[in-house]
Amino acid sequence: MNKRNGTDFFDQPIVEQARTLYLEGSFMVAIRYYGYKVNLYLLNGEYIEVFYNHKEDKIERIAPLDYTHSRMKFYADQIRISSVAS
Repeated sequence: MNKRNGTDFFDQPIVEQARTLYLEGSFMVAIRYYGYKVNLYLLNGEYIEVFYNHKEDKIERIAPLDYTHSRMKFYADQIRISSVAS
């Protein structure tokens, strides 16, 4: 996914991943999921979730969207997501 200078997006440090999403990605929607605010971005045709922990005031994880996860129902209420998986 998103090779840049021979480096995979997910091999980059989390700070670089966040910067790339902010500058090059398209913000789609935000949901609340347990203790997180999860921002969904579209980057180069792939959906990516950013898990922000309010209590810690930090991004804890950036991961490709898992189309089989129960979080999908929260996204489906707000936007239409198409994938190769569907």
